Amino acid sequence: MSRYMPLTDVDHPIPTILIDTHAPLDALHATADYRIRIVTQLLETLTSKERTCNDPTLINDLMGGMVILLRDGCDVLDVMGRRLRAQRSL
Repeated sequence: MSRYMPLTDVDHPIPTILIDTHAPLDALHATADYRIRIVTQLLETLTSKERTCNDPTLINDLMGGMVILLRDGCDVLDVMGRRLRAQRSL
């Protein structure tokens, strides 16, 4: 695994947002955790009975942002998984 891995959702031939695959596992975990918790909070807000949003454009924009955050978090979890499997095989 190379030192820096681009995020999955970067749609450009030259990626500029990269994951440091050699970062400490706790730092990688905190990064993934933060992104996934943000999405959880947004989904809880959208599903709250007190807050009803009928604007399809706003909902679509929020969903797009949540997809990016979840994909980022999954990319970081993938790096963690690879690192942990590599440690086990030593």
